[in-house]
Amino acid sequence: MGTLAEEIFSYKLGRPVHAGDTVVVDVDHVMSHDTTTPLAIKAFRKLAKQNGGRVFDQKRSHIVFDHIIPAATIAAATLHREVRSFAQEQEIPILQEGICHQVMPEKGFVLPGSIIVGADSHSCTYGAFGAFGTGMGSTDIGVAYATGRSWFRVPETINVHITGTLPPGVFAKDISLEIVRRLGVDGANYRAIEYTGEVIEGFSMSERMTFSNMAIEMGGKAGLIAADATTQEWLRGRTDKEYPLLRAQNPRYEQVIEIDVTNMKPLVACPPDVNIVHPAEEVENVKIDQVFLGTCTNGRLDDLEIAANILRGRTISPDLRMVVIPASREIYLEAMRRGYLEIFAQAGASVGTPGCGPCIGRHFGVLAPGERALTTMNRNFTGRMGDPTAEIYLGSPATVAATALTGHITDPRSVLLAENPA
Repeated sequence: MGTLAEEIFSYKLGRPVHAGDTVVVDVDHVMSHDTTTPLAIKAFRKLAKQNGGRVFDQKRSHIVFDHIIPAATIAAATLHREVRSFAQEQEIPILQEGICHQVMPEKGFVLPGSIIVGADSHSCTYGAFGAFGTGMGSTDIGVAYATGRSWFRVPETINVHITGTLPPGVFAKDISLEIVRRLGVDGANYRAIEYTGEVIEGFSMSERMTFSNMAIEMGGKAGLIAADATTQEWLRGRTDKEYPLLRAQNPRYEQVIEIDVTNMKPLVACPPDVNIVHPAEEVENVKIDQVFLGTCTNGRLDDLEIAANILRGRTISPDLRMVVIPASREIYLEAMRRGYLEIFAQAGASVGTPGCGPCIGRHFGVLAPGERALTTMNRNFTGRMGDPTAEIYLGSPATVAATALTGHITDPRSVLLAENPA
């Protein structure tokens, strides 16, 4: 009887566990990507001798190329070659279909009640499926590759309960930014954040993933949403495995945060921290050099649809550039079939290969000194997208698309309400 985090660990261990307990658990899947795998390999080599030099389970070990794909430099190409050699040795298929946190669920590797560790901080995204997903350092991931196990201190839980009716122009990303504003960038250190309420229950899996994805921006160990019929429908055809629909049972939360979204406005996170959040209408004078639609936070099909509906038949401002990168090949192909990619191209945007792209400042949209970007990313740290004097603002796909039309931060309601007057 406990929080969703406690229920998941109790289910996995077959006995009751509680927040504060230290446990060693067999994990369901282990993941690393192109830039974190090399260090994981070094740790793995030190331990693998006792395991015949092999990963614990080839079918549950995953390497994803997404951070610098295609390789943008000689160094990146060399890194890819080294990782491919290890993958071939271990007979692990390399996934090159998009961002790890989108591809892992699409492949059916993320199921309710499971525990997944990844060498990327946004592995907390998997919590949207009622799984305990969390990011770890490459050394811990190397140990997990060798043993299939990891240790945890079962975290305390902060409950974020979201109610009300979502106003026009306000989306899941706006609510996520409001949560970060309330909790702060370290307000949930080593806590699980459990999202509940009628708004969460009414959201699609894509929208739920946005919430879970941003748990780490508050220091969260995991961002959890109980699996339900929406989860089951999304997973239909992606797995034939059985899984539990766990829910919190008489939970004792460390803290409960109540949010009523009824009067919420579109929000923008301003540099250099995610919790510096203001209504979009209050920062509309900020000139923008680049807008970016994509990432593991908001690069899914509904995100592209929101932006495409705003940009249809229009042209982006000549004073900025727009980059669009679907989160996965599956999304890319469906967006192509629906005509979204054509809309972006006709509007003047650059559409890129599924992956992380400019989110980490490696390629396909690096910022010059003093430039400003408005993006659908999860982070706006100094230097993340390029030069350290560049500034990063965060907003919803609608805010990004509206800004693309004007060249300055723009409240999307000015576009959406003009198209659909009351």
